[in-house]
Amino acid sequence: MRTKVLQNGLKNAVVWATSLVMIAPLLLVVVNSLKDNVQASSMGFDLPHSIHLENFAVVIEKGKLGHSLWNSVLYSGASTILCILLSALAAYVYSRNRSRLNRIAYLFVILGIAMPFNYFTLTKIMQATHLMNTQIGIILLYAAVQIPFSVFILYGFVGNVPKELDEAGIIDGCSPSRLFISVVFPLLKPAVATVFILAFLNTWNEFLLPLYFLNSASKWPMTLSVYNFFGQYQMDWNLVSADIVLTSLPVVLIYLAGQRYIIAGMTAGSVKG
Repeated sequence: MRTKVLQNGLKNAVVWATSLVMIAPLLLVVVNSLKDNVQASSMGFDLPHSIHLENFAVVIEKGKLGHSLWNSVLYSGASTILCILLSALAAYVYSRNRSRLNRIAYLFVILGIAMPFNYFTLTKIMQATHLMNTQIGIILLYAAVQIPFSVFILYGFVGNVPKELDEAGIIDGCSPSRLFISVVFPLLKPAVATVFILAFLNTWNEFLLPLYFLNSASKWPMTLSVYNFFGQYQMDWNLVSADIVLTSLPVVLIYLAGQRYIIAGMTAGSVKG
């Protein structure tokens, strides 16, 4: 009994220590975002002598975060919706028609999870299609990046949907598209919620793609705005910290609101596949 108590205590201590290590950078940024310029120059964990909420107003005005926020919401939202639509259709076809060709196509798609980018080739393609430095171009890129993992998640979940539902829909006169939209897709809500949250967060945090393929500052998402703001105000750590807090806040809120959907979708789709 005593050994079990010691083991549980040790496990809890390890979990708490790991949590503190993970959350320490966030706490450091939050604390320093409330300090003045002089006190924040040391970037320490000491509490602010007085709270300076005006740091956030200065960042919003000088960093033009309002426009960058709109760009991030546009890119993340549009690319995630496009990713879900294409991934769900692909996963349905691959899972329901498990021919050798579809199996090869499925494996080819999910290779994108591990395969690295070739930015030189991608740049040539973007230039040839006149998508360089365009909002539609970056949305398509974001969607393409998220499709492999999304197909992987949805493929396993579609496999858990009984085929008898397809047969019942066909008997009732459903066309293939109607069958997918009205019968199968509504049953994929847990997996779709998981894909939406993960794809949205990954797109929101993406840095390299807009850095390489968006040359106009008016089209930059919040990640590039933080990078540009740091270059201009790198000596003002209170403002830099406030900028990071404002950029990270939507991601944290979305993750906290949707973490139960992530767990439910990942576990439900892991039974088959």
